[in-house]
Amino acid sequence: MIANWKVALLDSASTVFEKNNKKNSGVDSEKVINELHRQIGVLSAELNS
Repeated sequence: MIANWKVALLDSASTVFEKNNKKNSGVDSEKVINELHRQIGVLSAELNS
């Protein structure tokens, strides 16, 4: 089982951080990042209150 994961990783590792990765093309990463930053701000404000 681990051997299968290793083969899959070695076959596709170079595409993990590509900007135009086919798997991530439907996700607007900038929107996701902005939402995560918003959530971090909310949680930080709650923690400091």
